[in-house]
Amino acid sequence: MGFTTFGLSDHIMKGIGAAGYTVPTPIQLLAIEPAVAGRDIIACAQTGTGKTAAFVLPILHHLASGTGLHAGGKLPRALVLTPTRELCQQVQLAVAKYGKFVSLRSTSIYGGAGMEQQIKALRRGADIIVATPGRLLDHMQRKTVDLSGIRILVLDEADRMLDMGFINDVRKIIAAIPSQRQTMLFSATISADIKTLAANILRDPQTVQVGERRNPAETIIQHFYNAPQGSKIDLLVHALEAEHMQSVLVFSRTKHGADKISRRLERTGIASAAIHSNRTQSQREKALEGFKEGKFRVLVATDIAARGIDVSGISHVINYDIPQYPEDYIHRIGRTGRAGASGDAITFVAREELQYLTRIEKFVGKRYMVNAYPGFTAAPQHAQMQSHVSPPSRSGRTAPQHDNKRHPQSGRTATHHDDKRHPQSGRTAPHNDKRYTPQPGRKKPDHKKMESYSSDSGGAGWSNY
Repeated sequence: MGFTTFGLSDHIMKGIGAAGYTVPTPIQLLAIEPAVAGRDIIACAQTGTGKTAAFVLPILHHLASGTGLHAGGKLPRALVLTPTRELCQQVQLAVAKYGKFVSLRSTSIYGGAGMEQQIKALRRGADIIVATPGRLLDHMQRKTVDLSGIRILVLDEADRMLDMGFINDVRKIIAAIPSQRQTMLFSATISADIKTLAANILRDPQTVQVGERRNPAETIIQHFYNAPQGSKIDLLVHALEAEHMQSVLVFSRTKHGADKISRRLERTGIASAAIHSNRTQSQREKALEGFKEGKFRVLVATDIAARGIDVSGISHVINYDIPQYPEDYIHRIGRTGRAGASGDAITFVAREELQYLTRIEKFVGKRYMVNAYPGFTAAPQHAQMQSHVSPPSRSGRTAPQHDNKRHPQSGRTATHHDDKRHPQSGRTAPHNDKRYTPQPGRKKPDHKKMESYSSDSGGAGWSNY
């Protein structure tokens, strides 16, 4: 089934063809048709599944054909809200790509860029505005934008906008646009807060969902390794060099940590760059472009800054720090294994992070085995290592050897108001946890068969898989 079944205009179909797309993704199959029909939509799908086109194409269709939407001169008629500036840019690029052959104007509004340039673009007029909530509110307060003509509203990555504390900003923006509109809400997860928001702003929405929202893509092979906090940087360098990884995205919990990791890698001779909210817009763009072009072998990012990074060929995602929230784990590893390609997700597990691993297991409904990393021995002062009691989740596949092959994938974005920390809950790992065992030195990595400690079989013992 191709895009011709959706009733899109010929000019939009021409743009889709020029972009090289012929077959819709599952979320596009489910969402585009009701969106073209004017229905309000709640769409849930894992990251990297083509959600952007699922709302951009209906917007272009309605605005280009004028189906019930009267042109308002210079007034914008469609508004897309995104949580981060990089995601804002990504959506803007998608609008330009798919709308290449239609006479519609669009502009992006986000923090970290010059206000005056954005004001000029708004004065020239735009049919579509793609914006982050904070910067759009700035324009609303300055009265440099008029949202009275908005007929289509999209909340992209709605779960992340709530996590980042944008809910009040979003509500203020929604209060300023007409109530008679089409509203589409796209999210990787549908939490109770998302449902509450949707109930207040959508009318009789059609809910579409692809896959199990709590599970990573099947194309991603997951690995968990013992890593005392003080030895993580040594293990990272070892893994990068021993397995010849290319195009690697490393996640740090903090901005300071991201900078520290990047500096250490550079001193080791591994080209890397860091991306987080303390970086200027030009620095972030330079880091992303350098990573996409292969200038930087490693990109070190914080959670918010990496949301939606659109870089093809990310072969490995490494969780240097386990995220506090399991949803972030799913989003992180979703940067690889995109568009049906395979990828590897590696997570370093320190003693104090076991509580976060337990949360991930509960969230996805699986148990994971934590292994000693082959060929790596921690420094004596950091040699106290752990093995998680949980048995591994077996999919019937053996994990492939890491190599330097790049995978054809895509992905992209980063932030406005990055890296907000939230209070956390959940039990802490006990100090006398018997899951911690000394880590022996091992030979060349062999992901098909590794020794791991498990106490699941009626006691404690070493098991192979």
